[in-house]
Amino acid sequence: MIRSLLAWLDNRTGCNDLIHEALYEKVPGGARWRYVWGSTLVFTFVLQMITGIFLWTAYSPSAQTAWESVYYIQEVMFLGKIVRGMHHFAAQAMVVLLAIHLIQVIIDGAYKAPREINFWLGLILMKIILGLSLTGYLLPWDQKGYYATQVSTKIMGATPVIGAQLQEVVQGGAQYNHHTLTRFFAMHAGILPGLLIGFLALHLYVFRRHGLTVHQPKKKPDTTFWPDQVLKDGVACLGVLAVVLLFAIFKGAELSPPADAAKAYAAARPEWYFLFLFRFLKFEAVEHLGLAFGAIYVPGALMGILFMMPLTAKMKVGHRFNVAFTWLVTFGIVVLTTLAFYEDANNEDHQAAIAEAERDAHRIKELASRPTMIPVEGAVSLLREDPFTQGPVLFAKYCASCHRYNGHNGRGIVLREKDANKNTIISIPEATDLANFGSRDWMKAIITDYGNHFAPLKNAQWYPGADDAEFNLDDSEMASASEEYAEAFTSPENANDLNALVEALVAMRGWKGDKESIDARLVERGQQILDGEPLADGTEISSCTDCHDTIGSDFEFTGEGAGYPDLAEYGSAKWLKAFISDPGSDQFYGAKNHMPAYADKMNAKDLDLLVRWMTGDYHETHVEDYPSRVSEVFGVANEAAATPAE
Repeated sequence: MIRSLLAWLDNRTGCNDLIHEALYEKVPGGARWRYVWGSTLVFTFVLQMITGIFLWTAYSPSAQTAWESVYYIQEVMFLGKIVRGMHHFAAQAMVVLLAIHLIQVIIDGAYKAPREINFWLGLILMKIILGLSLTGYLLPWDQKGYYATQVSTKIMGATPVIGAQLQEVVQGGAQYNHHTLTRFFAMHAGILPGLLIGFLALHLYVFRRHGLTVHQPKKKPDTTFWPDQVLKDGVACLGVLAVVLLFAIFKGAELSPPADAAKAYAAARPEWYFLFLFRFLKFEAVEHLGLAFGAIYVPGALMGILFMMPLTAKMKVGHRFNVAFTWLVTFGIVVLTTLAFYEDANNEDHQAAIAEAERDAHRIKELASRPTMIPVEGAVSLLREDPFTQGPVLFAKYCASCHRYNGHNGRGIVLREKDANKNTIISIPEATDLANFGSRDWMKAIITDYGNHFAPLKNAQWYPGADDAEFNLDDSEMASASEEYAEAFTSPENANDLNALVEALVAMRGWKGDKESIDARLVERGQQILDGEPLADGTEISSCTDCHDTIGSDFEFTGEGAGYPDLAEYGSAKWLKAFISDPGSDQFYGAKNHMPAYADKMNAKDLDLLVRWMTGDYHETHVEDYPSRVSEVFGVANEAAATPAE
């Protein structure tokens, strides 16, 4: 029955002749592993098409839904992470296989007459494959793709004569926006695959017309494509599939935070196979000659030499020149790519940007997985309104000029500056580190070690200023009181009283989760000490109310006071907002204040995000904080403070 069906099908279509023509192609010198690269390229493209179609079923190409749909594919859809990973790594494998295949063709001389047309078709296919990689990079609409792809559109804009018009056509307008995404999607999923299929068919047709080119003398009898070469090709394709699948399972395709034009993305880099061009453009001489020179003229000249290879090979030493040129360009690409990786790995700012990007990527997944999920405004709004994400950014912008947060600027970066000899040194902080603000350790340091706790103030240029003779950290009322408290609480009998006093101060702040962590019995005892009762051993200490007007609860910002910080709800969000807005009011430091008022420098939303971050008022997270840099930064600061001024 099957034979009858096959016979009927062959009678109507002539499929047997087509199969025989495809499988029994002559292979001079027998099957070889060096012939597998073209087949692996075709296989990888087919794999790309299959996985791409599955991704297409869930992808939504708009600036408000692209990232969200990719998140759905990767985190929710059944096997979506594997499918996207295979599509992502198959694209990279295709570039690698393309490079190997091109080098092999040139070494074997398979570009010589009468195969010139096929070689040129191969170069066109190479351009299409690179175009697919470039257009696919933007489709997740994440920060990495968004900023990296802008570089390519700017390169198009540098094209002589038609640059501006070309960039506008590709971008879908004068601005980089939603229409850029839709046009890149149209090119990636429609135009370029169609062109690739068409040129691939021509490439295979011309290839079959002229047959294989043998690099070495025949060592074995001629054979046919089936079965020996098919077996080798099949094993090679299986190997490619295994590598792609392993990367998809154990590494996965990256999804950085959703694209946000309002936030710069210093970690943006093109895919690794374009890094050589990225690094080449960074050379000072190339920058001086302009973007068009480095990104259009030089690559254009290299492609021109490749295109001319079938013609130059007709000269006596033409083929040797072509092979040498190929290896030289390959070596240059490897060196530039390695240099780019090395420089990025040793660039502290870039590594900090990568850490922040990874932190935001994990955080957005936490926020998107909440029961409320992603709002209609898009996932980017989750990060914009998240104190855990925005707090460090705002701290770096407004606070890090004086303060530090665990030794860094809030975003994991140790600030540096140039000294008198133009050497790069660590910038010395001019105010206390705020990483543990409002904590028990913070309260304890103020009570018993006030001078050292605020010692970074001594690094400020105004300290001790001629017009601030009355302000001296070591001789202030609080410094004297702190010495008294430190001595009084040294007694073993009073150790619990110190903890009680700290607990009472911490209870004022009212942070998220304080009700569960506060020891009510300690708070009661601490309040008694604040009210003037003696310590456990009978020692009477100075009362906080001797200087501070209010202490306890019910903080209200009036701006009035005696020039000592109001301690009502000290450390609370309400207190912090008032203090940051106007620290120089008499309710806080009055005339002794040197901190700028941020009432006119920061809008209400930013102030709220900053304060909520500092007080821990945000959705719970498992994202690790930036590592502490206190030892290296404050070690330098202490050393500088101990050095007498010249």
